[in-house]
Amino acid sequence: MMITRYRPRPDTTMSLAFCGNDNNSAAYNVDAGVFNNGCFLDALTVVPHVFLLFITFPILFIGWGSQSSKVHIHHSTWLHFPGHNLRWILTFILLFVIVCEIAEGIVSDGFNQSVHLHLYMPSCLAFMAAITSIIYYHNIETSNFPKLLITLLIYWVLAFVSKTIKFAKYTEHGIGLRQLRFGITGLLTLLYGLLLAVEINVIMTRRYMCFAYAPEVKPPEDLQDLGVRFLQPFVNLLSKSTYWWMNTFITSAHRRPIDLKVIGRLPIAMRALTNYLKLREAFESQKRPQDSHPQGSKWIWTALRQAFGRPLLLSITYRFLADLLGFTGPLCISGIVHHLSKENHTIQPPVKHLGMYFISSQEFLANAYVLAVLLFFALLLQRTFLQASYYVAIETGINLRGAIQTKIFNKIMRLCTSNMSMGGMTVGQICNLVAIDTNQLMWFFFLCPNLFAMPVQIIVGIILLYYLLGISALIGATVITLLAPVQYFVATKLSDAQKSTLEYSSERLKKTNELLRGIKLLKLYAWEHIFCSSVEETRGKELTSLQTFALYTSISIFMNTAIPIAAVLVTFVAHVHLSDDADLSPAVAFASLSLFHILVTPLFLLSSVVRSTVKALVSVQKLSEFFSSDEIGDEQEPRTTFLLNSTNHNKYQALPLKVVNRKHPVREDWNSFALQSEQEDEPLAVEDEDICIKITSGYFSWTDGTPTLSNVDIKIPFGQLTMIVGQVGCGKSSLLLAALGEMQKISGTVIWNRLPTLDGEGSESPTDAAAEGDIRKRGAVAYASQKPWLLNTTLAENITFEMPLIKQRYKAVIEACSLQPDIDILPQGDQTEIGERGIILSGGQRQRISVARALYQTTNVVFLDDPFSALDIHLSDHLMQEGILKLLREEKRTVVLVTHKLQYLPHADWIIAMKDGSIQAEGTLKDIQNSQPELFEQWKTLMHRQDKEFEKTVDENMTVLERKNLRRAMYSREALRTEEEVEEESVESDDEDNMSRVMRHRATIPWRSCGTYLSSAGLLLLLLLLLSQLLKHSFLVAIDYWLAYWTSKVITAKTDAAAHNCSLVQDVGFSHSSYLLVFSLLCCLGIVLCLATSVAVEWTGLRVAKELHHNLLNKIILAPMRLFETTPLGSIVNRFSSDTNTIDQHIPATLECLSRSTLLCVSALGVISYVTPVFLIVLAPLAITCYFIQKYFRVASKDLQQLEDSTQLPLLSHFSETVEGLTTIRAFRYEPRFRQRLLQFTDANNMASLFLTAANRWLEVRMEYIGACIVLIAAVASITNSQYNHLSTGLVGLGLTYALMVSNYLNWMVRNLADMEVQLGAVKRIKALLKTEPESYEGLLSASQLPEGWPQRGEIQIQNLSVRYDSTLKPVLKQVNAHISPGQKLGICGRTGSGKSSFSLAFFRMVDTFEGRIIIDDIDIAKLPLQTLRSRFSIILQDPFLFSGTIRFNLDPEMKATDSMLWEALEIAQLKPVVKTLPGGLDAIITEGGENFSQGQRQLFCLARAFVRKSSILIMDEATASIDMATESILQKVVMTAFADRTVVTIAHRVHTILNADLVIVMKRGVILEFDKPEVLLNQEDSVFASFVRADK
Repeated sequence: MMITRYRPRPDTTMSLAFCGNDNNSAAYNVDAGVFNNGCFLDALTVVPHVFLLFITFPILFIGWGSQSSKVHIHHSTWLHFPGHNLRWILTFILLFVIVCEIAEGIVSDGFNQSVHLHLYMPSCLAFMAAITSIIYYHNIETSNFPKLLITLLIYWVLAFVSKTIKFAKYTEHGIGLRQLRFGITGLLTLLYGLLLAVEINVIMTRRYMCFAYAPEVKPPEDLQDLGVRFLQPFVNLLSKSTYWWMNTFITSAHRRPIDLKVIGRLPIAMRALTNYLKLREAFESQKRPQDSHPQGSKWIWTALRQAFGRPLLLSITYRFLADLLGFTGPLCISGIVHHLSKENHTIQPPVKHLGMYFISSQEFLANAYVLAVLLFFALLLQRTFLQASYYVAIETGINLRGAIQTKIFNKIMRLCTSNMSMGGMTVGQICNLVAIDTNQLMWFFFLCPNLFAMPVQIIVGIILLYYLLGISALIGATVITLLAPVQYFVATKLSDAQKSTLEYSSERLKKTNELLRGIKLLKLYAWEHIFCSSVEETRGKELTSLQTFALYTSISIFMNTAIPIAAVLVTFVAHVHLSDDADLSPAVAFASLSLFHILVTPLFLLSSVVRSTVKALVSVQKLSEFFSSDEIGDEQEPRTTFLLNSTNHNKYQALPLKVVNRKHPVREDWNSFALQSEQEDEPLAVEDEDICIKITSGYFSWTDGTPTLSNVDIKIPFGQLTMIVGQVGCGKSSLLLAALGEMQKISGTVIWNRLPTLDGEGSESPTDAAAEGDIRKRGAVAYASQKPWLLNTTLAENITFEMPLIKQRYKAVIEACSLQPDIDILPQGDQTEIGERGIILSGGQRQRISVARALYQTTNVVFLDDPFSALDIHLSDHLMQEGILKLLREEKRTVVLVTHKLQYLPHADWIIAMKDGSIQAEGTLKDIQNSQPELFEQWKTLMHRQDKEFEKTVDENMTVLERKNLRRAMYSREALRTEEEVEEESVESDDEDNMSRVMRHRATIPWRSCGTYLSSAGLLLLLLLLLSQLLKHSFLVAIDYWLAYWTSKVITAKTDAAAHNCSLVQDVGFSHSSYLLVFSLLCCLGIVLCLATSVAVEWTGLRVAKELHHNLLNKIILAPMRLFETTPLGSIVNRFSSDTNTIDQHIPATLECLSRSTLLCVSALGVISYVTPVFLIVLAPLAITCYFIQKYFRVASKDLQQLEDSTQLPLLSHFSETVEGLTTIRAFRYEPRFRQRLLQFTDANNMASLFLTAANRWLEVRMEYIGACIVLIAAVASITNSQYNHLSTGLVGLGLTYALMVSNYLNWMVRNLADMEVQLGAVKRIKALLKTEPESYEGLLSASQLPEGWPQRGEIQIQNLSVRYDSTLKPVLKQVNAHISPGQKLGICGRTGSGKSSFSLAFFRMVDTFEGRIIIDDIDIAKLPLQTLRSRFSIILQDPFLFSGTIRFNLDPEMKATDSMLWEALEIAQLKPVVKTLPGGLDAIITEGGENFSQGQRQLFCLARAFVRKSSILIMDEATASIDMATESILQKVVMTAFADRTVVTIAHRVHTILNADLVIVMKRGVILEFDKPEVLLNQEDSVFASFVRADK
C-alpha cells in the first residue's frame, strides 16, 4: 500500500535534514532537556557505531594483509574463544532486528511532512557496525590476537548504554508495547547486553587482560593434521550453514580431478573407530549381570538410539523449524495480495510522542514491501534450517554405517568356522549385511526426520487451509489423504516389480556371462545365434517385468503432478457452491494454491519413508541374528585341570610378558579396548620339553552332532617335520584346524608349548599372540590351507603378508616355490595385482603363492595342508626339497604337513596316520614298520606305484600350460584400452594445454550420449514426448492464469457491489459458473496430459532399453574374436549388467525429473517476466550465477560419486576376503592388522560420502538463496507495478506463487542434471562397444550353391597362407603351403608361440587372412558365408567348455540329432556308463562351467560333441593338455577308430601324441620348418622333430 496520501508536502524543494524540517518542527525543541528530545536520543545511538567503524577500519583492511600467511595449520578455522556459536547467533538476531528497525523508521517517516533521517540513519549505521563487529571478531579469532577484542568490549558497553538511555526515556514518556519502536528498542538493548556478557565471558575464561598470565590453548588434533580436509565441524556458524569452506574444494575440481589424496582424512570424531566405540559402549551399558548377551532387535535399536540419538534429535528440531517457516510463504503472499486489493485504505494517522510518529505492529505489517522483505528472510532461514537438517541426518547415518560395519567385522573375526562350512551363513549373506543392510539403516536415519516432521506439516497445513477457505478446505485435503494409501499401494507394487525384474536380469546375466565365456567355442561351432536367442528370450521376460515397473512408475509420477490439481479443483468447486458470499479473492486463492503444494510433498515422501522404515526393521532383525550367532572358543579351559610343573612354568612364563611390554604401544589402536574376555593366559607348560602340541583324548566336532574327530591322542615334536597321511576325508585337515582351535571341542585337552629359547628368526612369533592377549594359548602359526586363499593385492604383498621385505629370504622362498617363471610373465612382475580385481591365476599358481606365504613368515610353527594337490610332480619335488627340507628344516621350525604323496614319507621325522576321524598309527617310519607291518606294506606298494607314474610322466606340461594361458591373458591385457582409460591417462600427462582440454571435456555435458539415447527411441516417440511435456506445462500455467483472471474479476465485482451498495457480488450480475466451467475443463485436460507425459517418458525409456540391449547383444555376438581377447570379460559383462540396469531403471526417472523441473523453472520465470517485465533485467546476473554454480558442481559431484563407488569396492572385497580366509587370519594371529585395514577402507568410503553430501548441500543452499532473491525481486517489482500501473492483484498472486515454486525446483534441476551426466556415462560406454566392426558374415556363395554335404572328402590345400590377428599386428603365419589328402591324420608341433593355434583358427577364418588361401574340397573357404563355413567343421579346444543345461543341450544345441546318435557319441567317448548312472540320463543337468564333472570327463564330452556333428574334418587344438595319461590314451584310441575315415588335424603339446600320425608339420615363428611323415623325420638325426621326441622321453 502507498503511504503518500499522508504527506501533504509543500512544493518547495527541501534540503535533507537529520531531524527533518517541518514547519512546526518540534524536532529541535530542547526545552524539556536534551534527553527528552527524540531526535537527540537517536543521534546519541550513532556514537558507538561511528566509534567502531573508525577504529576497526584500519585494522580490518590495512593491518590484516601481513598476518594472513603466518599460519600453516588450519588455523583459519580454529575457533577457540568461548561462547563462539552464541555470539554468531546473537549477531544474526541483532542484524534481523536492526533491519526491522530500519523498515519501521522508513514506514513511520512516510507520515512526516519532510524526510526525517534520524528515524533510520542510525539503524543503517548500526547494521554496518554489527557486520563489521562479526568480521572483526572472526579475524581476531582465527589469527589469535585476543588483545584486540578490547575494541569490541568498548563498543558493546557504549551501544548498551546508549540503547538503555533511549529505552528508559521511552518508558518515561509512556510509550508502551502498542508502539513497535518501543519493542524493537527493548530487544536491541537486550541483545547488546547479551553480547557484552559474551565478551566479558571471553575475558574471564581466556584471561588475556586484567590477569597476570593467560592460559596456553592448543588447536585440536584434527586441525594440526593438514591431512584433514573436511572442515565442516570446525568452521564458524556462517560457513557451516552456507558450506562456504567447500568453495575452494568445489572450484578446484575443475583444475584437477578429486581423488582420495584430495579429500584427505576424516576428522577423529567421524572415524569408524570412534563411532564403533560409542556404539560398543551403548551395547555394553545394556548388558545385565544375569544374561551375558541381550538378544533381539530391540537391543540394537536401543544401542543405536543411545549412540546416535542426539544428533538425530537436532536434525528433527531443524526440520520442525524449517517446516514451520515454510508456511510463511503462503501467508505472506496472502497478506501482500490482500493489502494490494484493498481499495479504500482507512488507516488512523499514527500516535506522536517526543516530536515523532510511532506506528503499531499491525500498521507495520500492513505494508506490502515489509511483507516482501519478511518473506525473503523467512525463505533464507527456512532453506538454511532445511539443509542443516538434511546434513546432520546424513552425517549421523554415515557415522552409524561405519560403526555397524566395524561391529560386523569384529563379529566375523570371532565367528565359528562351522557356521560357514555347514552353510549356516554364506559369504554372500555376510557381504549383503555389509553392502545392503548397513545402507538400509543409513537411509532410515536420513529419512527419519521426515517421520516426525510429516504429521506436523500436514496438521498445520490443514489448519491454515481451514482458516482461509473454511469447510471446503477439508474436502480438498480429504482428496489428498485418500490418495495416500493408493500411493503406498503403488510403491509396494513398484518394489515387487523391481524384485521380479532383478530375478530375470540375474538370469539374463548368467546366460550372457556364459555366452561371453564360451564365445570362442560358439563362434567355432557357429552356435552364437542359438545362445543369443536364449538371452533375448530372458530379456523379453525381463522387459515384460520392466513394463510393469514402468507402468507403476508412471502412475506414481502422474499422481505426483495430478493430485494437487485435483485437490485445488475439488476445493474451489466446493468453495463456490457451499456459500453464496464465498470469498474467492486472489489472496485466498493463491495462498491456498501454495498450501496445497506444501501439503502434497509429505504425502509423496510418505510411501518411501514407510518402505524405508520397514526395510530398516528387517535389516536390524538380520543383524541381531548375525550378532547372536556362535563365536569361536567361547568356553575357556578351566585353569585347574592341568598339573603344572612349577620350574617349567616360570621358565615359560617369563618370556611373553616381557615381549608384550615391548610391543604394546604399536597396536594401541585396537588393544586399548580388547574385550574383557580376551584376558592374558600364560602359556601352559607340560612336562614334555620337546613337544610343541599335545592333544590328549580329544573329541572334536564341526556341528553339535557326532564328533568328526574322536579319541585323538597325538604329540607333535618341536623343530621336526611331522606328516599326516590317510585317505581322502579321514579328517587330516580337521586335525590341523582342531589344533588351531577352529573346531568345537567336546572333550579332551589341547596344549601348546612355547620354545624355551627363541632364536632370532622366531622371536616374532609369540609377540603378536601375546599382544593380542594369548587367547587359546598358542602363538602365530603359518598356515597354508588346502584351498589357497589370496588377497586382492600385489603378488609380493601376498607372499610377505604384511611382514617387512627381506630380499634374500624373499628370493629363496620364490625359488623354492618355483614362482620366478610365473612372475616373469606378469606385466608388472611381482607388483602385479592378483585376485578378484587383478590377474586371474590358475589353481597351481595360487597354491604355490599360498605356500610361499607360509614359508616366508618367521613363525615357529608351520602347518601345510596338502600343498602338493594342484602341483605336478616336478614342482612338488622341488618344493619338498628346496622349501620344506631345506628352508624350514634349517630354521628348526616345527612343520606339520598333510599330504597324499607317500613317496615323501621317508623324509618325515614323525608320522601320524589317520583313518575315519581317529588316529591309526603314530611314530617314526621305523616305529610304524615294526608296529603295523601291513600298513607299511600297503604304503610301500603305493609309493612304488607313485614312483612308477613319476618316471612315466615327464609331466611338466601342466605348469607350462598354466604359464602359457597366463601369457595369453597378459598379451591380450596389454592390447586392451577402453575409452575411459585412455581418457584417464591423458589426464595424468603433464602437458598443460592438454590438461586444460581434458578439464574442459570434463565440464561439458555429454550431449552426444544424450543424442544416442533419445535417437534410440525413434522419431515418433520423441515427438510425442516433446509435445506432451510442452502441452502439459502450458496447461499447468493456463490453469493458474485462469485462476488469477477469475479472482481478479471477483475483486472488480466486489468493488462494483460496494459502489452499488449490494451485499453480494451476485447482485451485480456476477456469476462464478462460467469461470468455474473453464477452470474445471482446464484442470481435467491438465490431469489427462499429466498421465500422457508420464506414460510417454516411461515408454521412451522402455523402447530405448530394448533397442540398446538388442543392438549391443547382436554387435557383441558378431564381433571378431580379437575384441574378447583384448577386452577383459568383466568390462563387457559390466555393459550388460550395471550399465544396462542404469538405462533400464534410472535414466527414465532422472529424465522425467529433469524435464519436469526444467520446464517448471522456465514456465515460472516466464510467468514472472510476463507479470513484471522489469524482472528480466535482474534475471541475467542471476542466470549467470546459476550457470557457474551448476558448472562447478557437476564436475565435483561426478568425481565424488565415482569416488564413493570406487571406495566401496575395496571395502566389500575386504569383507569377503576376510570371511574366506578366516582360518588363515586367525592362525597367523593377524586379526588386528585386518581390523586396521578395515578401518582405513571404511573411513575412505565414509569420507567420500560425506564430501558428496556436503557438495549437495553446497549446491542446494546456493540455489535456494538465488530462489529467495528471485522471490524478493518478483515481490517488490509486482507490488510497485500494482501500485503505479494498476496491475491486477490476481496476477501479482500468480507471479508470487510461481516465484516460490522456482526456489523449490532450481536445485532439483541441477541435481538431476548432475545425475543425468553420470548416468549417461553408461550410454557412452555402450555406444563405444556398438562401434565395433563385426566379422564379415556374408560370403560370395550362398549355402544353396554349395554341393550337398560339403566337405565330403576332407581334402585340404593350403596355398601361400599368411595370417595376422589384426591389421595393426605382425603376421603370425607367413607363406604357409601344405596339402593334406582326404582321411589323413596330420600332427602339428612346435614351441609355445610358434603359430600352431593360429593355424587351426585359420580354417575357421577367426584370424585375418591377408594373403594366400585355403581350399577345401575344391572350394575357397574365403567365399563362404561364415555361418556355413564354421558349421561344417568340428574342433576340440584345449580348455573344455560345458554350458549349464542338460547333457543333450551340450552335445547338440541345435536339437538335430536323435537320442541314439547321442548315445553312440557318448559310447565312443567312453562316457556312456557315467551318463547312464546320472538321474535323467541325457537330460541330467550340468552345472555352470561343468563343475560336476572332472577335467578329463569334460574333455571327453567335448569329443562326443565333435563326434555328434559328423563333419569330415576334425581339428584338435592341444585337446589332451589338461587331462591325465589314462584319459589321453582313450582319446587317442577313439580318434584313430571313430575318425578313421575323416581328416584329423592334431595340434600337439606332447610330441608322443602325434607319433602315429600320417604327416607331421614342425613350426617355428609362423613358418613351416619340417613337413613329412614322422618316421622319415625321426630317421634324420638333425631334424627338429627328432630332438623334440628325444626331449619328451
